[in-house]
Amino acid sequence: MNIYESAEDYLEQILMLLENKGHARSIDIAAGLNVSKPSVSVAMKKLRENGYITMGEDNNISLTDQGYAIARRIYDRHKTLTHFFMQLGVDPETARADACKVEHDLSEETYQAICRQMK
Repeated sequence: MNIYESAEDYLEQILMLLENKGHARSIDIAAGLNVSKPSVSVAMKKLRENGYITMGEDNNISLTDQGYAIARRIYDRHKTLTHFFMQLGVDPETARADACKVEHDLSEETYQAICRQMK
């Protein structure tokens, strides 16, 4: 799975919205990522063309199996890294922000070492 960091952020945001609200709409994605609605429209078109999302007639956005797999991987990394940083004594807001920066670039080897350390 070779995908750009920004696309991972969009997929992760969609998953978070689906889990927290039960639906994902462009306006909610824009608010969650602090981007413009036109930026979301362009990103959703690319994600749809690449087979990561589908859009219903009601404009609700769903993840395909492939999109879900990427979103789940990034979201799980985000939650794990946030928790790990908080265990180190980092305040929750900083831990979440730092996890977002690290989640995309951290090697699988280092991530697995962190997971083992947390158990």
